[in-house]
Amino acid sequence: MAKIHPFKAIRPTRDKVGLIASRSYQSYTPFERDSRMDYNPYSFLHIVNPGYKYQKEISGEERYKLVRNRYLEFKEDQIFIQDDVPSYYIYKIVNREEESFCGIIAAASAEDYENDIIKKHEDTIQYRENTFKEYLKIVGFNAEPVLLTYPDNDTITTIISKTIEERAEYEFTTTNRDTHYLWQIDDIESINSIQEVFTSIKTIYIADGHHRSASSYLLSKDLKESNPKHQGNESYNFFMSYLIPESDLKIYEFNRLIKDLNGLTKEEFLILLDEWFRIENRGLEVYKPSKPHHFSMYLDGEFYSLYLRKTAYKFADALEELDAQILYKTVLKPILNIEDLRTDTRIEYSHGKNDIVYVKSMVDKGDYKVGFGLFPASVGQIKKIADQGLTMPPKSTYIEPKLRSGITIYEF
Repeated sequence: MAKIHPFKAIRPTRDKVGLIASRSYQSYTPFERDSRMDYNPYSFLHIVNPGYKYQKEISGEERYKLVRNRYLEFKEDQIFIQDDVPSYYIYKIVNREEESFCGIIAAASAEDYENDIIKKHEDTIQYRENTFKEYLKIVGFNAEPVLLTYPDNDTITTIISKTIEERAEYEFTTTNRDTHYLWQIDDIESINSIQEVFTSIKTIYIADGHHRSASSYLLSKDLKESNPKHQGNESYNFFMSYLIPESDLKIYEFNRLIKDLNGLTKEEFLILLDEWFRIENRGLEVYKPSKPHHFSMYLDGEFYSLYLRKTAYKFADALEELDAQILYKTVLKPILNIEDLRTDTRIEYSHGKNDIVYVKSMVDKGDYKVGFGLFPASVGQIKKIADQGLTMPPKSTYIEPKLRSGITIYEF
């Protein structure tokens, strides 16, 4: 029984939402970030990067307090306002490829995360969990929803379809030509129907935002222990989420780029690969895998197709069936001696939106010796891995939609 609640969002005024919305802080280069802040005084980046005001890099608790100050200034200046009643928010994104994503922004339960009703498929790093927890505790708000996915549901689809027939509260297009829309649902009948549907759903899955989910849970635990009057309905017991149906989730692969062959010649490397794969040299023909357990490889100016020998590799569980894990267990670790996929500097990753041609270009430039293309994981694979309590290797999935910060804000 998933607890998905409406909440009173803090939101930009309609005339400024396109100026305020920003990508996640980490996705900008320093030059991009400074350029946007130079020419846009309303960018949410001014809140999360408060050191810009003083032309100084600020970190830790000092930064968190300044983030809080900048946020309060935006509220005092009526750039942000709060809705009067708890609401759900329909959020739709149409990207430049005309792909559409539509779901509900709501408050998800930290207790559901603890009880495995909200399930994860990635490992989190304790240091990052605690760092972000302390950040949340000081700033007092969350501005970027965790992406959750739920089984397609006719009742919710009908409510969304009816709502988006009306004029959107927000409609704006970003510089990368994605168009964003937001509608507010505040009528009791629709709210009760949505809440009832989620109550009947046994499991919801994290698609993107594992560290934010974990940090929000840790925060709720801390604040619960320090509150002698804790009742369970306090705002800190929930975290802001964007829930989309499984059919709307877009999953891309992460391709692998390796800087060397671990001292092997090309011929020696191919012979070792032959133990695990049927290998076909495709020459200059650009090859991209078309189904699971098929891989592409670009080496020395030529493409190869690699088909897993299923007689040599056994599927012990859902993780063992994942192509990213197969490549790690058959090639990256035993042949190329790449043990830690997070820290080894000999491996880099390129998400599938860059395509296999990008992998080719990086190898041709001489920056890398070999590149591997993978077939993307499915929603079903992610769910099976989460259901079995397993976790994927780093950079196994690149999931869309990618959300903007500052469009809805949840205060603790």
